[in-house]
Amino acid sequence: MALPAPLHRCQVFATPWPGVHGVRTESARSFGRHLHGTFGIGWLEAGAQRSASGRGQVEAFAGDLLAHNPGEVHDGHPLGGPVRRWSMLHLEPAVLAGMAGRPGALELVRPVMRDQPLRQALALALRRLLRWQPQGAASAVQRLACEEALAQACGLLLAGHANLAVPAPAGGDLARVRERLADDLLHTPSLDELAALAGLGRYQLLRRFARAHGLPPHAWLLQQRAERARRLVRDGSSLADAALASGFADQSHMTRVFSRQFGYTPGAWQAALQ
Repeated sequence: MALPAPLHRCQVFATPWPGVHGVRTESARSFGRHLHGTFGIGWLEAGAQRSASGRGQVEAFAGDLLAHNPGEVHDGHPLGGPVRRWSMLHLEPAVLAGMAGRPGALELVRPVMRDQPLRQALALALRRLLRWQPQGAASAVQRLACEEALAQACGLLLAGHANLAVPAPAGGDLARVRERLADDLLHTPSLDELAALAGLGRYQLLRRFARAHGLPPHAWLLQQRAERARRLVRDGSSLADAALASGFADQSHMTRVFSRQFGYTPGAWQAALQ
């Protein structure tokens, strides 16, 4: 009687960035030696595994970060239990090299790492990517949120775990970025557009903008939209009209952002004024 096949579930998903895709895997399989043409960065969510790497055999446990370089031969075997679960982002070499912003042979220096800020950034990127819909009214603002999360994760990865770090921010015109966001709340720009306006790299822009304004561009834009909606409701607009005129996908999206920012719903605000 044939034994049942080991548990294996795998979900692959696209991202707003060409050359970047994600994978979530839960598996009891052992994987033989293989390689990828991409950089890989992710984390082990549950279980443990032992694997070969370009730096010898390594072990990883729940919460550890996993990484590989393009062409680096590795394998993977469950350790201490039959099933482990992990999530990975795969980046074409040109994507990560472009993020580094300087010439040279880029390489991630460790196959297993412990870095809580980077793990949190990767988890945020994954949550946003799984919610991202390429079509629809909310697509543009979701895209900016995904791009910001990816850029943040890549910047932390390069800063702490690569042989080429992101250059320190210098110069840049943040006023043009703020003006672009504030003057056209209905049309969400891409992170590339904002970076070009500032004359900075994507990760550099995020660091500089958050340092100057306390929030990254995506969160700052949503708060400006919520403030516009609050004024419109104050001046007599219906909730549906205020949502549309403030750039929200629909009234429920406005309500979620409004409530997070002000602590009360647009409906409560409207009722108080009446």
